[in-house]
Amino acid sequence: MTNTMWMRGVEWLAAAAADPRSCKREWDHGEGVALLEAGRFWDLLSVPDRLGLLTLDLLWRPGVPVPGPALVDTAAGRVGFFLPPDPCGGWVGAGLRYATKGAWVAVPPPYRPARFLEWLVPPDGTGRLHSPGALEDALRQANGSLAVLGPLGGQ
Repeated sequence: MTNTMWMRGVEWLAAAAADPRSCKREWDHGEGVALLEAGRFWDLLSVPDRLGLLTLDLLWRPGVPVPGPALVDTAAGRVGFFLPPDPCGGWVGAGLRYATKGAWVAVPPPYRPARFLEWLVPPDGTGRLHSPGALEDALRQANGSLAVLGPLGGQ
């Protein structure tokens, strides 16, 4: 990722903050994590890390555009996918958590990890997000693979 892309990613993410300048200061000089409100520019679907990593692998294929931003929380064992805002918040399922308007998400800057948060796919500033349909298909496929692999992993 080029410096220009990182700078655009910083501006894009910080725009979701109540005070973008304060957000950028926190990233650079504070704890390195800012709380950003979901629901205005993006929503976040958080899934267990095994499911999320396999899903991201399915989305990231040659010849297909790079998927939208994805964040891993190693302390919680979760992967978050940034999606277009959905006022209905129609994502339900075992282990799924959906953050939309009124929810706050801890995010590091696009250019480095902070504490337990790290970008798997950092935002590039274009506003590109995960397509809900493609993400749902990949989640279903990954979940099916895990159902098959789960019993094998125990042997």
